[in-house]
Amino acid sequence: MEDALRLAQEADLDLVEVAPDARPPVCKLMDFGKFKYEADMKAREARRNQANTVLKEIRFRLKIDPHDYGTKKGHVERFLKAGDKVKVMIMFRGREQSRPEMGVRLLQRLADDVAELGFVESMPKQDGRNMTMVLGPTKKKADAKNEQRRRAQETAAAKDDAAAADTAAETQS
Repeated sequence: MEDALRLAQEADLDLVEVAPDARPPVCKLMDFGKFKYEADMKAREARRNQANTVLKEIRFRLKIDPHDYGTKKGHVERFLKAGDKVKVMIMFRGREQSRPEMGVRLLQRLADDVAELGFVESMPKQDGRNMTMVLGPTKKKADAKNEQRRRAQETAAAKDDAAAADTAAETQS
């Protein structure tokens, strides 16, 4: 230990204990300020890449028009692609409350339509005048974000290539 401290002082570096739980403890000769800065940068990058899943909500009526159903299904698909959970709610009015099986059928149809993007996290359950079901994304939010970034970079690169080709064609003519 004393040899290591002496070596650190001679090299004008710090002796940093990397793994204190190991037997014997592991130490490194390094610039502590630089080490701390790099650790902060890693933590910041990890926080930036961490994505919190949001619970989005879509509301249906039991007697929904086919076109409206398609539109709402599109919204659900967009939310699931982005990596968010979706709470689907059917609002019952009047006599519709006596037919909960129709609500279950509608929710099951929606779950089957978006099966490749998400899975049923909580089955349909009646809650007063409403029936709710939660769909979870098959892709994690961070993966969806990274894929979106990659796609944006690819399109930007394609635009740059096209612009370079146009410039080359103009200079030749």
